[in-house]
Amino acid sequence: MTRRNLIRWIAATLIIPGLLLGTATFAKTENLSGPAPDFTLPLAGKKKLKLSQLQGNVVMINFWASWCGPCREEMPLIEDLFQKYKKLGFVVYGVNVDTNPQDAQALLKETGVSFPVGYDTKNKVSQLYSVDSMPSTVMVDRKGNMRFLHRGYKPGYEKDYEKQIRQLIRE
Repeated sequence: MTRRNLIRWIAATLIIPGLLLGTATFAKTENLSGPAPDFTLPLAGKKKLKLSQLQGNVVMINFWASWCGPCREEMPLIEDLFQKYKKLGFVVYGVNVDTNPQDAQALLKETGVSFPVGYDTKNKVSQLYSVDSMPSTVMVDRKGNMRFLHRGYKPGYEKDYEKQIRQLIRE
C-alpha cells in the first residue's frame, strides 16, 4: 500500500467517521465573539495570504478537505456566494487541510473556484480555530471579529450563510 493510499485509508476508517458523528451533534450555527486569530498560509504558486490583509471586508473562512463529501457539495455554493457579494466587500478564504496540496488543487480545478485557498498541510490554523468537523466555516466581520461558526454542511446551510453575509455587509 502506498503512503498516499495509507493516508486515505486512515482518513476513511478513523477520521471521517469521527467527524461525521461529531457533526451530527453540533448546532447548525453558533454565535462567536472576539478577534479572529490571524494567520498566513501559502496559496497556489509562491504567494501567501495573511488574514489581517482582508480586514475591512466580511470574510468567510472555510476549512475543507478534498476527501470530505459535504465539502465537495458546498464548494460550488460558496463560490456562487463569493461571486454574488464580492463587489460589496465579501471575501472567502478557503483553508484546505489536506496533507498533500495536489489533492486540493485537483478539486479546485474541477469546481472552478476563484476565491483564495491557503494550504494548512500541518493543520496549525485548524488547531488555532479548534476545527473539529469538516467542513467548518467561520464568519468574520469587517473589524476582524469572529461572529458565526458553522460545523459541517447540509443542504440549506448556504441560505444561513447568505443571511449572515448580508447582515455583516450592512454593519
